[in-house]
Amino acid sequence: MQPYEERLTAPRSWWFASVLVGVAMALILLPFGTLPLLGGLVGGTAVAAVVTSAYGAVRIRVVAGSLVVGDAKIPVSALGDAEVLTGEETRAWRSYKADPRAYMLLRAYIPTALRVDITDPEDPTPYVYVSTRDPEALAAALDSVRESAA
Repeated sequence: MQPYEERLTAPRSWWFASVLVGVAMALILLPFGTLPLLGGLVGGTAVAAVVTSAYGAVRIRVVAGSLVVGDAKIPVSALGDAEVLTGEETRAWRSYKADPRAYMLLRAYIPTALRVDITDPEDPTPYVYVSTRDPEALAAALDSVRESAA
């Protein structure tokens, strides 16, 4: 069995934007004095950094016969074929090809993804879309779990 674990994090530019939010808060509070200015800088940066970290910190794992994507835990036995998406196909499945019933772990700053069909007839979700930096390795890990279960 080939283990797989990936943690998605926000890009560096988002952290820079967090600092800019702090600077903006400092400028807003500038007329009230130095102490409010420093409070705005520290507080604004801290709040923006927490939001950036919360959005960006997502784990993707293949563990114990399941695909764990964010809050979703899907048994590999309920998954069908995996399709590696790059370039235009990634953008297409994020937008006009997307099914509103699908489970999507979408991070627009990651240019590649994996789309996996759900074969469970009881589940109305047609597929899982996972933004991942290494879709080939994730697909290989799912195939490895399927082969070891057979």
